[in-house]
Amino acid sequence: MDFTLPNVLLRDPELIRDVSIKNFDHFTDHRSIISEDADPMFSKNVFSLRGERWRQMRNILTPSFTAAKMKFIFQLSSKCSEQFVDYLLDHPKYLTSIDARDMFNRFTIDVIASVAFGVNVNSMKDRENEFFVKGKDVFSSSFNSMVKLLALRFFPRLVKLAGITVIPTDTTNFFRKVIANNLKERKEQDIVRPDMLHLLTQAKDKTTTHELTIDDITSQAFLFFLGGSDSLANLLCYMVHELAVNPNIQERLHEEVNHYFEEMKGEISYETLSKMEYMDMVISETLRKYPSLVFIDRVCTKKFEFPPAAPGYDGAILYPDETIWIPVYAMHHDPKYFPEPEKFDPERFSAKNKDNIVPYAYLPFGTGPRKCIGDRFVQMLVKILMAEFLHKFKIKTTEKTQNPLVFRIDSFTPFPEKGFWIGLERRS
Repeated sequence: MDFTLPNVLLRDPELIRDVSIKNFDHFTDHRSIISEDADPMFSKNVFSLRGERWRQMRNILTPSFTAAKMKFIFQLSSKCSEQFVDYLLDHPKYLTSIDARDMFNRFTIDVIASVAFGVNVNSMKDRENEFFVKGKDVFSSSFNSMVKLLALRFFPRLVKLAGITVIPTDTTNFFRKVIANNLKERKEQDIVRPDMLHLLTQAKDKTTTHELTIDDITSQAFLFFLGGSDSLANLLCYMVHELAVNPNIQERLHEEVNHYFEEMKGEISYETLSKMEYMDMVISETLRKYPSLVFIDRVCTKKFEFPPAAPGYDGAILYPDETIWIPVYAMHHDPKYFPEPEKFDPERFSAKNKDNIVPYAYLPFGTGPRKCIGDRFVQMLVKILMAEFLHKFKIKTTEKTQNPLVFRIDSFTPFPEKGFWIGLERRS
């Protein structure tokens, strides 16, 4: 049950395939938490849109996330990674014991500010810059305020009358102003910057089905900020934690990274990232053990009948507006699909073993047409940063490092009770 609403929980990979791909036309939408009237900024993004409007926006945005376009923004992402690592090299006093969550949160906000909003900031150096402060406001006011989310869901008219929104109005106005001023300056000065804002502007100029407004563009950029920076920071935190407590895995990954730095004479290119096979394996195993979503939901949009579980049984019927949950975290930790699920083992995703993974049992970015549109961007960014990071530093445990991790019970997504603490040792 989701409060008063019943859900069908799928635990069979073939049924997950049927719902998310084969019969996607019956399950095109996510459950709407907040109406567009209640909070346009939060609900106009491609994740929240439904029906034909989602389809139009997805078609507009998809070309912005091809491999060719990722190469387009690689340079900006790489620059942010180098800036981040250089700050740590210049401040060795911080290396003994570091709050990895704060560190990576600052990095991800910087890189998404650059890539999605066209703004250059350095939150490690300028620790209270306006972009970082507003970013903290977003997370403290939305995902950590369950009361507000519940009120918006169950009493939308009352909340609208009271003027309550998921994101504070001054924060929304800040991001909208950043986008509007940036677009105006680029148009007046004929500036072309290889970032997401440029790609969205190109999409705006080409679309004929649904004209993209400033609010539409801001909402998409805001989605990358809201979903990208938080989930990306978590992924990096879990990855460095596992590398710290598994030094043999860390050293093997370090050897691979060093090999390509030497081959490329101290530089890492976009093409080089695709050659880092063990890096791919470590990232995939991190996403398996610690997926950013506990479950994925789908709303039935037209009557659908599941096949009988076995001969002699009746099929199950779903009606419009009823919901399905796909339990990503549970699937990833089911020993039927991943033996010894609590063991961190990148070898599961080696060339020899990855074909043995049951299709649709591994869903770190979802699946089907509503799969996360930014999966390429996330993986590219993690590879860039971790290559720079491991080239310069050895990751170590400290007295504050919790192992094994114990999750808090009051968090919207799995988060360790004692946070993420690591130590860094500069490599010679």
